[in-house]
Amino acid sequence: MTETSLSDTVHHHGYITDKDKYLNRLKRIEGQARGISRMVDEEKYCIDILTQISALTRAIQGVATGLLDDHLKHCVLDAAKLSDEAAKAKIQEATDAITRLVRS
Repeated sequence: MTETSLSDTVHHHGYITDKDKYLNRLKRIEGQARGISRMVDEEKYCIDILTQISALTRAIQGVATGLLDDHLKHCVLDAAKLSDEAAKAKIQEATDAITRLVRS
C-alpha cells in the first residue's frame, strides 16, 4: 500500500466555501483605498485620512485572520489526517504566515 500525500489528493482551499464573502470584502477594501486616495487628492484633513487608513488596515487584517482560520480548520486538519509530517509542514506554514502578519 502506498502513502498518500497532499499533492496526490484533490484539495480545495479552506476558504472556498466563503469565496464570495471574501471577494465582496476585498471589493469593499478596494473601494476604501480609492476613497482614501480621493481624500488625499481633495486635501482632506490629515486625521480624517488617518482614521480611514486605520479602518482599511482593520478590514485587511479581518480578511487575513479569516483566511488563517480557514487554513487551520481545513488545510492543517486535512494534512494531519494524512501524516504527522504533512501536519508539521502545514503548521509551519501557518506559523510563518502569522509571523509575517504580526510584523506588518
